[in-house]
Amino acid sequence: MKRLLLSTLLLAMVGTTYADIQAPPASEYTATRKLGRAIGNIFYGIEELPVTILRWNSEEGNYAGYSVGLVEGFTRTFTRMGYGLYELVTFWAPTYKCTYRPPYQGSCGRSGLREYNPWSGFTEFPEEIGYQSKNPYSRVGD
Repeated sequence: MKRLLLSTLLLAMVGTTYADIQAPPASEYTATRKLGRAIGNIFYGIEELPVTILRWNSEEGNYAGYSVGLVEGFTRTFTRMGYGLYELVTFWAPTYKCTYRPPYQGSCGRSGLREYNPWSGFTEFPEEIGYQSKNPYSRVGD
């Protein structure tokens, strides 16, 4: 009886430790996600241009928005599209630190990556233009 109880207890402990290591932090990044990220960066990378112009416009004014923002927007657009082409060609291989995580600086994710900095880094997927949940949909204080 003691052997049965001891083996059951040992099996339960081994089972829980085995279950704990089944989902490592980078498990949400797969080849399929990398392929989707590549396609999104290629097709929607152009959205970096107006987003960067608007960001510079709101922070520094119109002149900065339509001069520095325009140049930086084109730079960010072509950089994002370049990463998209790179990830499209290598989507089947874990290239960044032997994982499928995005290789660009400032990526945000739930698995311990750095926080996103809109001035120097890129999000995992391109930013959206238009109606977003972070924008107010109604007027406040008429």
